[in-house]
Amino acid sequence: MRYVELEAAIRQLVTEAEDDRLRVFGVQTVARLLQAEPLLDAAAEDELDEDAFAAFTVARETVLTAGAPELRALLARIDEGILTDGDMDPSLLLALSALEHWTTYLETGQRGELAELALRSVEQVDYQVSADLDDFLGKPEMAAEYERIVRLLTG
Repeated sequence: MRYVELEAAIRQLVTEAEDDRLRVFGVQTVARLLQAEPLLDAAAEDELDEDAFAAFTVARETVLTAGAPELRALLARIDEGILTDGDMDPSLLLALSALEHWTTYLETGQRGELAELALRSVEQVDYQVSADLDDFLGKPEMAAEYERIVRLLTG
């Protein structure tokens, strides 16, 4: 399966998923993308000023319990304290993107935000294992991530 086909399949799964399944998928996926790991921690410490790093830490700790207004305020603090100029560490960029999509989903309820969250999840695995562009699910880790997405969205 090529990436374009994978993206279309994920968008279709999100479109057809029941609301309760979407919520479970979103919670599990954003938690996974924001989990503490040494590379993400180091990138955040290097690429965010002290206040932005503190806000990112709070966002990671409260992402599953905070409401959209709280997360939006934390995202604003993070945005103001980004030290890099367009060349952000990929793991940090994926985490911040996931946080943005989750927050926007909480604000609007738009399913497309969860499709984007799913795609960030696939990209995180791709970043770790470098998927084959002609067979995006050819590596076991990529196939497992797609299966996780399908299972959470369809049961």
